[in-house]
Order: sequence, then structure tokens, then C-alpha cells
Amino acid sequence: MTRAARELRIAQPALSKTIARLEENVGVPLFDRQNGRIRLNPYGKAFLHKVDAALNLLDEAKREAAELAGLGQGGIRLATSTMNMLIEPIREFLDRHPNVNMQITHMTSREEMARTIESGEADIAFSVMPVVREGMAQSRVMSEELRLVVPRRHRLADRPAVRLADAAGEPFIGYKEGFVVQEVNDALLRQAGVAPRFVCRVDEPAAVLSLVRAGLGVALFACVDPDDPELVYLPIEQPVCRRDYWLVWPERRYLSLAARKFIEFVIDHFAKESRNAG
Repeated sequence: MTRAARELRIAQPALSKTIARLEENVGVPLFDRQNGRIRLNPYGKAFLHKVDAALNLLDEAKREAAELAGLGQGGIRLATSTMNMLIEPIREFLDRHPNVNMQITHMTSREEMARTIESGEADIAFSVMPVVREGMAQSRVMSEELRLVVPRRHRLADRPAVRLADAAGEPFIGYKEGFVVQEVNDALLRQAGVAPRFVCRVDEPAAVLSLVRAGLGVALFACVDPDDPELVYLPIEQPVCRRDYWLVWPERRYLSLAARKFIEFVIDHFAKESRNAG
């Protein structure tokens, strides 16, 4: 209670009286008090959940009113599991709309991204797997081929293509458990009947390639540099190994004009890239 009063910059007796009045108004105790400690009880946790939702709605109302009054295009709060694919569209979008405030948070799991969308902490998520939740819209914006990347002197390096099952028994480099990118890779390995032996799990794409270069193992990876003198990106004939990228946003919550424009821009950007590649 003392720390809370200090953070709120009010006197502790005033905070205690405010909490007492709140509990009287709600009609139930919101805190358990024991041995000088105070904790939210089940009633308090349920009340807090609704209060957070109400405050988020109030914040949305302020943003919507500001836009209607012509006070700028607002901001974009983006949660993403990967930045590589988004760097170029973000740069182009901000070049066109320099007054937009872009806040980007890197997240590793679908659950984490779904929670931030549901809570209103993020407006849009960019994920390598769909986020299937009620009240969320999503669009698949692009797809890329995954290959088996091996060191240049690996036993498979001279083959024109491989089956993923050919790598059974090989040491693998992967991402940490819970990473959404690794969920995709794990599903493909299961489909091929491969139970990978991971010798190292990392959280950065560059680290995966560095460890493969060092000869520690092989990995599933998109072909980023076919002319790399130390690596070979082998096409996979079976199963089809692709990774899709999804844009996710709330259906019923208010989104700023900037966020709505960004969704349209990203979808159009990748559609143009796909047409040009074809």
C-alpha cells in the first residue's frame, strides 16, 4: 500500500479511504488483507478485468474523437513475430505518412500476440501462423518456400533436391520452444515423420545460419542468399514446405485511420510483390 501510494503520489491514508469507498460502492471486498499485505481477491480480479476493458474503450473514444476533429492520423501499435518481411513496407508507409506514430513490439508466440490484440495493447499483429480467435480478422499476405540449409561440405549438399525425411538423424538448429516460427517448422517435421534432435535453439534468424555455417547442424530456412559460399539451400520435394504470413486485427474494436490505412497498404504491397514475382 505504501509503494502504491508513492507511485500515485498521494498520501497512504487517502489511498486507503479511496479503496474503502470503491469497495463500498461495488458492494463486495476487492482485496484480501492479511499480515499487513493486500492482494486482489477473485472479486477484485474480475472487477479489474472489466475496468481495463472500460479504460481501453475510453482511450479508443478519445482517439476516434481526435481523428474526427482533424487532429492527425493517429498511431499504429504493431505486434510482430518477425521484422524481416515488414521492414520495406513499413519504410514505404512512413515515407508516405511521416506524421504517423509507429510503435513496434516483437513477440514470439501466437498466444502473446492474441492477448495484446484482445486487450487493446496492439492494433495489428503480423504472424507466421494464423491467430484463430473470435472477434479477430486476418488476411494471408504472403507465402515463402522453406529449404533445408546445410553446410557446403555436408553429405547432402551436392543433391539438386531432398526429401525432408533425408535429414532424419541429422542434428538440427532450431528456434526456442514457444516461438511461432518453430511451430511451423515442427509441424513440417512431424508431417515428414522426422523427430529432430536439436543441438541448439536460438531466438535470432542470423544465429541459425551462423550455427549451420559452423557445421553444428542443419535447419529449415527460407533461401536468403543462394550464392552464400558456405551454405547450400536445398529445395525440399516432400512434403511441400512453405511458411505463410498473416496480418491480424480486431473486427469490432476501433482502429485509428493510420492503422486501417496500414492494413490496406501491407496487403496491397505483398499482392504487388506476388504479381511481380509471377
